[in-house]
Amino acid sequence: MKIMSNEQLVAAYRDAEKHGKDRDWIHMLKKEIRSRGLKPFRKA
Repeated sequence: MKIMSNEQLVAAYRDAEKHGKDRDWIHMLKKEIRSRGLKPFRKA
């Protein structure tokens, strides 16, 4: 995985969720977001 800032990571996650193409990529991004202690997840 590329080195990303927190903002880039969140943007990549939201973009991947919006398009819903690659579930493995989404899962990896989500795991990294949680490891950094960020909370960008939308409650549905």
